[in-house]
Order: sequence, then structure tokens, then C-alpha cells
Amino acid sequence: MTATASTPCTAFEGHTLLLSGPLAEVARAARAASGPVLVFDDTTGRVVDLDLRGSEAEIVARLAPADSAEPAEPRGRGRPKLGVVGREVTLLPRHWEWLAAQPGGASVALRRLVDEARRTGGATQRMRAAQEAAYRVMSAMAGDLPGFEEASRALFSRDRARFGQETATWPPDLRGYITRLAFGGPADDPAKAP
Repeated sequence: MTATASTPCTAFEGHTLLLSGPLAEVARAARAASGPVLVFDDTTGRVVDLDLRGSEAEIVARLAPADSAEPAEPRGRGRPKLGVVGREVTLLPRHWEWLAAQPGGASVALRRLVDEARRTGGATQRMRAAQEAAYRVMSAMAGDLPGFEEASRALFSRDRARFGQETATWPPDLRGYITRLAFGGPADDPAKAP
């Protein structure tokens, strides 16, 4: 997914948090920074590559959603007014037999299965995505800091207290951002940790 002007992002100048907010605002702050800046997509933890040449208006214009510039895909099968997209699914014969026996046929059964999986697995998927986003930022910014390996283990075991202990010596801005991505809140004070 490509970051747009409204994508929530965070910029760091070194280990100091420069700004968190929509990418358009973060890009302006990055342009005004005196040193090298890394910008992260807050949703994925991926580094956002910015072209900071030109005026602020030109920079922001390059961040605008490119929906209108993308060529329209040729229409195929499906019900376009309903947003239905026809794609190929490869299943074993026993799967096709089971789907064919379901009320409404294969398409209805598959949609029902996907909706149920989304409903029941949503929290797990969000937790996994948060861990991966935090780990991407950790790898880019804290890979050489003390306690990185143990902090990574604490991150993936969802042990917030141990994560706080392992990252206690890290720069506060970086530690706070990674904690927010991973656990959804501010960094714990290591002095208050058990």
C-alpha cells in the first residue's frame, strides 16, 4: 500500500521524534529538519520514502492520492456495482465437493467463511500486525542498541513489562513510539516496573 498525504506517520531525526501526524505535515517537518530524517508509516512500521525536492506545495502534491492517475483495470466477470471481483481459487476436489453442497453455492459459502474468519480472528490479526510494525521500526532504529534481542523476544511474547525493562536505556522518544505501536499506549516507566 502506498502512503498518501493523510497516512498517519512519524518522523525521527536521529533518535528524536520530530513529528507524528498526517504524512503531508510530517513531510513539511522533515523538509525543515537540519539532519537526516526517517519517516515511518504508523500502521505498518515501514519506512516512507519521501521526495523532498521543491516547494512545500510540490512536496504535498506528490503525496496526493494517485487514484485518479491509475489506469482503470479492464472490467471482467463479476458484479461491478456490488464490488464483486472475479478471481481464480485453487482447491482440491474434496473442497469443491463440500462447497458445492453448501446452501447458495461455492461463492456464498466462501464469503461466509471469510467473514467469519475476519470476525473471529480480527484481534489476533491486529496484534500480529502491531508486533510486525513495531519490529520493523525497532530493526531500523534500534538494531544496535543494548537489549535489542531480548526486547524483540518480549515484543513477540507480548510481555510489556519485560519489554519496558529491556528498552529502559533506549532514547525516550524511540522507546515511546515503539511501545505505542506494539502495545497501544505510552512507554512504561522502568522505575515503576516490578
